[in-house]
Amino acid sequence: MISGFRAAARLWWAPERMRAEGETPDYRFSLANERTFLAWIRTSLALVGGGLAVDQFLTGMRAGVRTATAVVLLAGGALCAVRAVNHWLRTERAMRRGEDLPMSRFPVLLALGTALAALLVGTGVLLGGLGR
Repeated sequence: MISGFRAAARLWWAPERMRAEGETPDYRFSLANERTFLAWIRTSLALVGGGLAVDQFLTGMRAGVRTATAVVLLAGGALCAVRAVNHWLRTERAMRRGEDLPMSRFPVLLALGTALAALLVGTGVLLGGLGR
């Protein structure tokens, strides 16, 4: 698994090597793959912005809850950005090879992490409001 990730990560820095993989797919599919990548990057940026906002603006929350929530959101944003590149590459490779598109558990992890952050914020607001 790690060696496969390393091989894929090498393609991040040399995407022209992707042309050696199979046949060029219909450009519409490659462009749709790129739009999906950009949607994941927007999600990543939103998570990073949310983490910064929690840390800077929810000062009424208990420090531990605020920090935990910010870290969950920031880590989710970082993972989402890395996952976006890796998934774009795996999808492009599969299309070029005529293989099934790759499956991923990451959307479930992202949803659970976001739900956890929402619960932490809700708990923090509730407890922070009681402590005033």
